[in-house]
Amino acid sequence: MLTYKNIILGSNSPRRKELLRCLDVDFTVDTGNTFEETLEPGLTPCEVPVHMSLGKSHGFHRPLSGDEVLLTADTIVIADGKALGKPHSREDAVAMLEELSGRDHLVVTAVTLRDSLREKTVSDCTRVWFRELETSEIDYYVDTYKPYDKAGAYGVQEWIGYVAIGNIEGSFYNVMGLPVHKVYDLLKEFGVI
Repeated sequence: MLTYKNIILGSNSPRRKELLRCLDVDFTVDTGNTFEETLEPGLTPCEVPVHMSLGKSHGFHRPLSGDEVLLTADTIVIADGKALGKPHSREDAVAMLEELSGRDHLVVTAVTLRDSLREKTVSDCTRVWFRELETSEIDYYVDTYKPYDKAGAYGVQEWIGYVAIGNIEGSFYNVMGLPVHKVYDLLKEFGVI
């Protein structure tokens, strides 16, 4: 597909790279950033990914030239009104999956697109239902797949997604980390494609 600007993906996520590649657009990856991923007090769980995505965009390490557009994103899992980010340890990952077991949760991804003149941030929300997980299944998944770089300690496209997810309401790709339908619309709106 013909692109009219140079797209920069400000993420090293293999899933985001794969999903953006599936839109048939050329892009480069540049993760140089000065943003400290800390939360401001008073943010609701749904505001967290917006704050993070904007922060990553504004923390980009250099000004954008007129022919560049920067894409940043952040994904969070929300269970019982509580935000679950990336687990910091095996115990943290196990606790998150125990919390998600046998119930539904929300996955919210915010995406920011910015060029030298303007920016826009959009969010997408998907509801996911997990069946009840056995302790041995949680242990197997965490020990085999080591989901420490994933919000909520799971990847929908991995083993756990095949065996545990009974229903999804909304975008599957949003749960993977990038609501590509909304990204495509943003790229069109910015005149990139």
